[in-house]
Amino acid sequence: MSMAIRINETIYDAAAKTAKAECRTTALQVEYWAKIGKAALENPDLPTDFIRDILVARAQDRSLAEAFVPEGKGQLHARH
Repeated sequence: MSMAIRINETIYDAAAKTAKAECRTTALQVEYWAKIGKAALENPDLPTDFIRDILVARAQDRSLAEAFVPEGKGQLHARH
């Protein structure tokens, strides 16, 4: 469901420029910023870049992910 809201023209213009650079609509850019801001307020101990990376990772196709294998596990090291 979509709803119309009023936002400051300066914020709208900044969102429009960033949206174009990141291949999003202006509305999706504002929504993205709102998600990051909400998560930052809910998690004040986390850096904003870390929050952004988590949101990006959540949106990615998990079937493309590689399993994490701790160093020294799962592989035999050849002796020379």
